Amino acid sequence: MPENQKAIHSALKNIAKFAELDKGSLKTTRLGGLTNLVYRVEAPLDTVIVRIPGKGTNDYIDRAVELHNATAAAKAGISAEIIWADSGSGVMISRCIENIKTMTPALFASRKGAAARAGTALAALHNSSEPFEFRFELFAMIDEYLAVLSEKNADLPEGYHDVVKAAAPVKAAIEASPHPLAPCHCDPLCENFLDDGRKMWIVDWEYSGMNDPFWDLGDLSVEGAFAAQQDTDMLTAYLGKPPNAAQFGRMVIYKAMCDLLWTLWGLIQHANGNGAEDFWAYALNRFARCKNLMETPEFQGHLRAI
Repeated sequence: MPENQKAIHSALKNIAKFAELDKGSLKTTRLGGLTNLVYRVEAPLDTVIVRIPGKGTNDYIDRAVELHNATAAAKAGISAEIIWADSGSGVMISRCIENIKTMTPALFASRKGAAARAGTALAALHNSSEPFEFRFELFAMIDEYLAVLSEKNADLPEGYHDVVKAAAPVKAAIEASPHPLAPCHCDPLCENFLDDGRKMWIVDWEYSGMNDPFWDLGDLSVEGAFAAQQDTDMLTAYLGKPPNAAQFGRMVIYKAMCDLLWTLWGLIQHANGNGAEDFWAYALNRFARCKNLMETPEFQGHLRAI
C-alpha cells in the first residue's frame, strides 16, 4: 500500500495539526468502499477520514459539485464536517464520527428502529435549507452512462434497451405528478448510513443533487433489502404519518428505477477493472430485479396510484 500511504500523507499535509507529525505516529485503517479508497487515520490529537477517489470515477463524478453538496449536508447537521478537500482530484478529508455502526442490510434488519431513524435522517436532508448543486436527472443519467459504456466498448445485459423503453410509462407518470425537488443523496447505500442508536448520519455525496425525494426512499429500500414493515417504518418516520397509496407506490416505482440506473453504474465499474467485487454479476442481479419488479401486476397498480 505504499502509493496509498503517500497519497494519504500528502493530503494530511494540508491540515496544520497533521503537517509536522511523524508518519510513524499515525495509525491508518482501511474502511469500506466499492469505488474509492477510504481510510480512518488516527493521530495523537485527532482522528479523520481520508478519501482517495477510485480509478476512473472522475469520468462521471463532478468533484466540485460533490464538495459543495457535502459541505451543505454538513452545515445541515446531517453529515460529517469536511476539513479539507481538493475539488480537482477529489481527495477529501472529513471529521470522523465516533461510536457509530456502518450500516448493512443485516444491521438494518437487526437494529431496533434503524429503518425509522434512516427515514428521519432523510427527512432532515430533504427539508434542509441548504440547496444542492446538480440536478439528478434519471433518464439523462441513463443516457450519459450508456455513452460512457459505448466509449469503453462494453457489453450490456440482454434486453436492457427493451426495459428502458418499457420504463417510458414510469417517466410519464412521474412527470404527470411531480414532487418539489429537494436536496437528495441519490446513492443511499446502507454503508453510507452511520448509526449511533439515536441518530443516523449520512455520508458520501458523489451522486447527490436536487431530485425527487422519493428516489432516496426507494433506493434505500432496495439497498437494504427492506421487508414490508421496514418500508412502512421508514416512510412513517419520514412523513410523520403512515403513507398513503400514492406515496407508497412512488417509493416502489423508484425501487425499480434505481436498479435500472445502477445496472449501468455496475457495468462501468466492470469496464474500469474495479476489483472491489464482481461488478458484472452485480449488474446482472440489479437488472434481473428491476425487470422482475416491473413485470408484477402490483407495479401497474403503483403506477396508477401516483
